[in-house]
Amino acid sequence: MNLLTHVLKTLTLRASATLREIKSYKLKLNKIISSFILICFLVRLCPYVAPIHSVDIAQHQLAMEFTDRNNLPLGTVLTSDQENTSVVKLNQVSPQFIKAILAAEDGSFYQHGALDLKAILRAIKIGVENKKIVSGASTITMQLARMLDNSPRTMTAKLKEIWLSWRLAAGMTKDEILAAYINRLPMGGNIYGVEAAARIYFAIPASDLNLAQASILAAIPNNPTYFNPYQHQKRLQQRQKYVLSRMVQEKYISDAEVELIYQEKIIFNPQQQGIIAAPHFLFWLATKNNRHNIESSPIRTTINRPLQQFVEAQVQQVISSLKANNVHDAAAVIIDNSSGEILSYVGSPDYFNDVKLGRNDGVQALRQPGSTLKPFVYELALEKGVISPHTILPDVPTHYAIPGAKLYSPTDYTNSFLGPVRVRVALANSLNVPAVKVLEKVGVETFLNRLHELGFAHLNQDAEYYGLGLTLGSGEVNLWELARAYLTMANMGKIIPLVTTLNSSPIANSQSLVSHNWQLIIDMLSDRYARSTAFGVDSVLNLPFPVAVKTGTSSNYRDTWTVGFSSDYTVATWVGNFNGEPMRQVSGVTGAAPLWNRIMLHLHEHQAPADFPPPADMIKLPICATTGLKPTPSCTSVVQEYFSVKDKIAYQKSTDFHLSPVYDQWLAKQPQLNFNSDNFRIISPRNGDLFLLYPGGDGQQKLEFKASGTLNQSIDWWLNDKHLSTQSSNGIFWHLRPGNWQLEARTGNLHDQINFQVKLGNIQPKKQGFSVANPTK
Repeated sequence: MNLLTHVLKTLTLRASATLREIKSYKLKLNKIISSFILICFLVRLCPYVAPIHSVDIAQHQLAMEFTDRNNLPLGTVLTSDQENTSVVKLNQVSPQFIKAILAAEDGSFYQHGALDLKAILRAIKIGVENKKIVSGASTITMQLARMLDNSPRTMTAKLKEIWLSWRLAAGMTKDEILAAYINRLPMGGNIYGVEAAARIYFAIPASDLNLAQASILAAIPNNPTYFNPYQHQKRLQQRQKYVLSRMVQEKYISDAEVELIYQEKIIFNPQQQGIIAAPHFLFWLATKNNRHNIESSPIRTTINRPLQQFVEAQVQQVISSLKANNVHDAAAVIIDNSSGEILSYVGSPDYFNDVKLGRNDGVQALRQPGSTLKPFVYELALEKGVISPHTILPDVPTHYAIPGAKLYSPTDYTNSFLGPVRVRVALANSLNVPAVKVLEKVGVETFLNRLHELGFAHLNQDAEYYGLGLTLGSGEVNLWELARAYLTMANMGKIIPLVTTLNSSPIANSQSLVSHNWQLIIDMLSDRYARSTAFGVDSVLNLPFPVAVKTGTSSNYRDTWTVGFSSDYTVATWVGNFNGEPMRQVSGVTGAAPLWNRIMLHLHEHQAPADFPPPADMIKLPICATTGLKPTPSCTSVVQEYFSVKDKIAYQKSTDFHLSPVYDQWLAKQPQLNFNSDNFRIISPRNGDLFLLYPGGDGQQKLEFKASGTLNQSIDWWLNDKHLSTQSSNGIFWHLRPGNWQLEARTGNLHDQINFQVKLGNIQPKKQGFSVANPTK
């Protein structure tokens, strides 16, 4: 009995101990579970301490899609990572696509949190049953997290993905998460986001996607390479069926709608990679614009694509024709005078030719402008009253002493001098010495300030740095600045900002340099007879409609320029070499001018421009060409020139003119006045020349009669034994008439005689504004 009692007591004690141990274990377990729950709770709260907001993941590096002014595509400038990405707001996406992507990727997106626990359990169960991963459980939030941190697929990366998902859910609304997601969707190749995909594949914005297009785009992100639309359309269509079936399950659409979709043929745009036209312009514009502030895509530019492609072709043809002259590069800009809109922008013959430095932009490159700045110093001199239109300028050997430098002696490329010349002749023939003398009177600093007002921002040195050579091109400018300055001239001094896009209003510019002197400069630059000494009457600068034009050639023939305008358009062209090599026997009129000529003719192919208005508040009066004064009986050459009303009084009182001592050195080198039959002769036309007169020419075809071997001596011109005119050695112009002609020139006891013919041509005259296939070189 005692033994039994002892055993029972022992068992009772042990049972009590076991119960105590069990209670202790339960207590510990409860503590562990509570601690675990608390830790999980704290962990789950952590994302709210470091939430990710939509602004934190805003996409700044976006592809920029461009169109021309008529919405024709120009091309797309990719991100720095060479991705084609566009960003749109959620309300700018077709509801059909929103439904399709939700059905395909996360049907209960708006019902669960960052993680879908039901989907996770279902994926685990299916995986166990099939002994492999059959379906994933990633939510749209988790997929977005993976896009933001594309780490290798490891357990650590998965945990990081969950952590980022929680942080996204803590800082963003469902709509914000969905918007960030659809703007990052991989859509095949280097295309990202629904907007970029819609525009590239269907040429429409994402807001216009129909059900068929939306469902097929929603099928791509599952495996963008496998379902690439350009390579695997059949695979993509099979995936589309899955998307549509999921949309039916989610009750977004009916079975009947699905059947209609199956019958609809989806047509993808041809695959277009890179740039279609205006590459230099697009890349310059993409760099110039702030990508962070882009609100719409595509960006509608001012470029006219057909015109752009024409100019690109002409640049290549002109460069090809000058290859033997060591010419490899060219650039051109076309501006609408009334609006300031850039219609064409060509930076090089071939942007994509790296061997030939094709990516260099000749429109923005800094080069010496040669004589293209001369019109602006003449206009400023007229404005300041330093010169008048009838002023006579000396084109004679001139020397300037520059401290610490060699003697500066400006010359023309011919190394010859014309003596006394009118302002009109000096500017039109681009004479260097008169231009330097005018700048000397105006002042280099004053002229430099005017150039700054005209927009030449790269002339950023002081006046002493450039010196008197500024008017001859001693500084560096670019074609863009030159075109803008000539646009100001075309608008009579009204400064119009250049416009590159039609998406926004141009920046207002209140600055104005309006003056009737611009009209005088335009009149001089459009005078084909005034520039005949240097360029001839019928050079490539002369067109069948009014144009004002100026050429320029930099030192050592490294750059040639031609900039000019009609009443409608301003055209600026440059021809040279990016590597700085000099060209061979190429000047402004033979380098850049043929390109300018082709473009101008093309622009006015269908309609000739209006005439330039004559200078306001001015009158034309006859002057002696060598004195600039009212003609006297001793004057051998009389021309018409503009006068202001106040200058007319002085004109009436003008007296005899005598050459100043500045001409002494020049006069000493001129031929003596004792002529003989060997040096007096007719040089234009030549004996035996045949000229064709086109029917309907309206008497506009003229022939210059010119003799050599005289100095300010009057010449009597006789045509078929009839006295035609008495004129100076500058020559005269005669309207062509059919017939056999005998031309005789007489001066004193000397004379010369030649014969020439004029016949009616069979070719009909080209109308004003014609285009030519092979213009004069």
